[in-house]
Amino acid sequence: MINRRRFLHIGLAGLAGGLAAACVRPGPRSPIIPATIVPGPTPTGAATAPTASPAAMAPGTILHNENTPGFYVRYFKPFPAPDPAVWQLTVGGLVDAPITLSLEQILRDLPHTEQNTRLKCVEGWSSRATWGGFTCAALAALVKPQPAATHVRFDCADGYWEVLPISELQREGALFVTHMNGQLLPAQYGAPLRMILPWLYGYKGAKAVTGLQFHSKGGPGYWSTVGPYTEDGNILPGIDYPLDLDGKPRQVDGGEVTEY
Repeated sequence: MINRRRFLHIGLAGLAGGLAAACVRPGPRSPIIPATIVPGPTPTGAATAPTASPAAMAPGTILHNENTPGFYVRYFKPFPAPDPAVWQLTVGGLVDAPITLSLEQILRDLPHTEQNTRLKCVEGWSSRATWGGFTCAALAALVKPQPAATHVRFDCADGYWEVLPISELQREGALFVTHMNGQLLPAQYGAPLRMILPWLYGYKGAKAVTGLQFHSKGGPGYWSTVGPYTEDGNILPGIDYPLDLDGKPRQVDGGEVTEY
């Protein structure tokens, strides 16, 4: 595990090289083929998802969609990678204690937890990784959401947004992610902060998150306003192509993919 207190001193400037806005096809308005009919990707043979060296990508490098072996990269649109040294998370809305946090503060002050879960894209592919970060409960202890708050809006560095019920964020397995496979989250996969909800399609897991607003009502996320994407994002029965295994099609029953 990277030493959190030395983070800004030894690696912050290059850490952006190292998660949904959207798990979608290239282009900000490209349609997504439902998972039940998407053609299978070319098998990659990759045994595990890449962990990316902290110095692999400088802050400001343009992030875009790539079919990276083992774990595809998907974004709402091309945009410059956030600089973890100056990035901040602003949390407000219906909370008693609005707050702005740096990455250093998050790593230092919020309890860290890890899980190994599979991210499933609405395109049909999936990949598994060990995700590390903090829970909604840990964040709530800081900001103290008001009783009227029922939903959270996520705003992202690329202009993407998503809306999720607090009840979803409180479920076991919902994680605000700062780490991937034992390293700080790579820029390609949503650094400095992204959301993972294994029972929902990847487009519900906002990436490169910069703001959280607690609200008394919900609403659609970006992709639900421009195409045939469900507002809830629940994974449906269909075919899955696990990129981290052999890429061969497997039937899934819907919900979180736990069979492999």
